[in-house]
Amino acid sequence: MPTRRTLLLLNPAKAAVLLGALSATLVAAAPVSAQAPSPDALAGLQPDSLVEGQDYKIYDRWGIETSLYAIVRSAVGDDVLLVGEEHDDMVGHALETSLLGTVLDEIGAPSGSGRTVVLSLEMFERDVQYILDEYLEGQISEQHFLRSARPWDHYEARYRPLVELAKERGTPIVAANAPRRYVSRVTSEGPESLASLSEMARGFLPPLPYPGPSRSYREQWEAIMDEAMSGHDAEPSGYEMNPNAIYSQALWDASMGHAVTQALVRHTGGFVVHFAGSFHVEKGTGIPERIADYRPGTRVTTIVMTKADDVDDWSAEEHGPLADYVVLTKKPEPASTGG
Repeated sequence: MPTRRTLLLLNPAKAAVLLGALSATLVAAAPVSAQAPSPDALAGLQPDSLVEGQDYKIYDRWGIETSLYAIVRSAVGDDVLLVGEEHDDMVGHALETSLLGTVLDEIGAPSGSGRTVVLSLEMFERDVQYILDEYLEGQISEQHFLRSARPWDHYEARYRPLVELAKERGTPIVAANAPRRYVSRVTSEGPESLASLSEMARGFLPPLPYPGPSRSYREQWEAIMDEAMSGHDAEPSGYEMNPNAIYSQALWDASMGHAVTQALVRHTGGFVVHFAGSFHVEKGTGIPERIADYRPGTRVTTIVMTKADDVDDWSAEEHGPLADYVVLTKKPEPASTGG
């Protein structure tokens, strides 16, 4: 879900990693800094307009430069490719479209391995799967699809290219996320409250009770919160963190991990490419943990995309632990305020 991960967005640049996931879990939040660039400042960016080495660089976990093609070729024997994004990263979105095209060519095409490629998205909730299927099958118009499927904000610039490429190539798409109304229920009443939902409602969720946050996951979460609050002696009056927030986040992880593994069951021998916010993927926690729970032995490759002032500024300490591969994308210049 698009997420805010701090109470006050005290560090807007870092908070973008979880942009929206906590929008339903926080008591209050202040607006994003007015100096931040427009979320779609690079809207309409095409994959072939990107300049490697200028707009982005791709590294393996040891800091060795590589390419999307090399990643796909190395993952050809795997089951899942997990991609963590910063939701407002338009360079990253253009690269995602290129990545999906490469997977379809190298893994899905008859000239490749000929496996069924499945696109899985955090950006659609599981109760709209049938609407998504109707659109992919040409049974409803895009207008009706968008009216009914609750697409995320900025869908046209950020996620439409992925959906349309999959539609053009006959690629199944999985609506992988838990419906936000049930995530909000966890926020307000705790994870145990899901047990009282109807059988139909529980069908849109992972098996209950779903796994809670691991120790490593909780440590990552607490580090984020500590960083967000750094430099502030105390929380301003009226602001507090809901203790259920981390369980809401864990529900998204469980829902997406379960959806990915179910896709592998439905498409025997298939290959799933899943896109989600980076916190759900990085450091091997979140979705990777849930995939291991629901389908032990699943072979997973991870990619995390993160904006940087300088795409040459690889840090073994900061970037190395994030994923099997890390993409540094050029951070856009702040929007001019005129004058």
